[in-house]
Amino acid sequence: MGRNLLMSSLENASFNIILQIFFRCITFIINAWVIRNVGHDIIGIMNVRLLLLESTILFLSREPFYRACLGEKDNCTWNQIMNQTWLSVPTSCILSTVFVYIWLHILPLGHPELVSQYTFGCWSVAISCILELCSANLILVAQLYCFVKLKVILDTLHIFVRTVLFLSIIIYDRSMALIAFSVAQVVSIAVVVIAYYSFFYWYIKNKPLYSKGGIKAKIVPNRILHKLYTNMDDFNFTSIRDFLPKFSGSFNNSFDKKLRTLTVSFAKQGVVKQLLTEGEKYVMSVSPVMSFSEQAVYDVVNNLGSLAARFIFRPIEESSYFYFTQMLNRDLPLHKQDQYKIQESCTVLSQVCKMVSSIGLIVFVYGQSYSRTLLALYGGKVFVSSGLPVQLLRSHCLAIVLMAINGMTECYTFATMTSGQLNSYNYLMVFFSITFLLLSYIFTYLFGPVGFIISNCINMFVRILHSIHFIRDKYNDTSFKPLEGLFVGKFFLTILTVTGIICKISEDKLYDTNLVGHLVVGIACLICVLLAWGYENRELVIKTYNKFFIKENTKLSKD
Repeated sequence: MGRNLLMSSLENASFNIILQIFFRCITFIINAWVIRNVGHDIIGIMNVRLLLLESTILFLSREPFYRACLGEKDNCTWNQIMNQTWLSVPTSCILSTVFVYIWLHILPLGHPELVSQYTFGCWSVAISCILELCSANLILVAQLYCFVKLKVILDTLHIFVRTVLFLSIIIYDRSMALIAFSVAQVVSIAVVVIAYYSFFYWYIKNKPLYSKGGIKAKIVPNRILHKLYTNMDDFNFTSIRDFLPKFSGSFNNSFDKKLRTLTVSFAKQGVVKQLLTEGEKYVMSVSPVMSFSEQAVYDVVNNLGSLAARFIFRPIEESSYFYFTQMLNRDLPLHKQDQYKIQESCTVLSQVCKMVSSIGLIVFVYGQSYSRTLLALYGGKVFVSSGLPVQLLRSHCLAIVLMAINGMTECYTFATMTSGQLNSYNYLMVFFSITFLLLSYIFTYLFGPVGFIISNCINMFVRILHSIHFIRDKYNDTSFKPLEGLFVGKFFLTILTVTGIICKISEDKLYDTNLVGHLVVGIACLICVLLAWGYENRELVIKTYNKFFIKENTKLSKD
């Protein structure tokens, strides 16, 4: 394959970050409007209960197949990969039936007037999950062949359709908020699935005309078409039917044994990881710890506190996981692999760790001085008057530092573990998840909603220690030190500490009398911190600039 995997991963991360910012801005605006015009309870049901159902079904149905197939393209036939991916659809049907029953008959609702809308919402979420997995095969192919902009365009289409439908219905009748959420969910997913199949139908039909040496490629010079078809000689799909499941005479020919083993390993891991990721929402839903109104407040604060994780860390983790699975072989020892790839992978891991750790520290320091300001601007001063939202957001800023480190170290660990190591780690993850849920339940009764954040911090810290131990052992007999990036520079830390103190003084003196002045102080201090980081990591900044801008300008001049 002639594609640059590192550049594709960087581009994918960049577009995902922009998309996440766009998506979250729209979501926050809608949530702010719903809070003021519909009520906290509706936000709690939609954003906690129904979206938890969606993430549970999707993660357990899609994640094992996607992660297993992503790194095995060169070891299996495309027919085996397609067959394995399509198994996520019947899996989602079974899981949807089970979880919808639990959501309707076991988890308490407490609002009789909303039962019919809630029931419609649960089944709509289940149908949307099944529909979405009907395009999982195409999403996998798009990822492996670096169709980066396709995902961005279709995710944007999904957000646009869902937002327009939701707002159209809710403005017409505010009492139908859950119906609006449900209809928008199903229709937007259906539009995206149709768009994926339409694109690949068009692509396959036109590939012979525009591919290298084709007639139209000589007659019609087109930069977009050139990028779409250059270095795609290994794209062997000739019909849309090639994306559908196909039995190849025997079970072993249709389904690869190693792929099955990996999928089972990731499935076991996925159950535990889902509990760890959404543990606080499961505790909220199962136990009467908080009302829907309180859950809505926690969800709003949690979303604001997770801005860095959703905007930056998650896209970087997804792109890095793809990059590491393509560069490294999980079943071969390091000394038997391409040493250039090992060196490049270590460099990328170190640099990305330094970057996300620095971002996490910046969020933590400035979160102590600007949590109250952010919440007041978002929900009004009445929203922050109790003090609980501010306390939650400040506490969450500590969790963001641990999220940043845990996300990258665990990403590399999962991408390089063998099947046997993944199975062993699954048992450890079971212990982590049970401990996390117990701590969440206990700490919530002792400290209130802040207990969720405390238990999450403890859980992530322990997982970080495990991932660091695994990576150190893996490179123990080599000269590579990929974890050096976790130690940010002294100059950066000094400037960050000084500016953090200045911002805290600014909050005490200016928040009540001159909010704009408080914001100006924060912006000026942040610029100083970024300049300090750039100066201390100038080699990385120059290298990134050369990769993105100089290389892109060279390409444009050649075109």
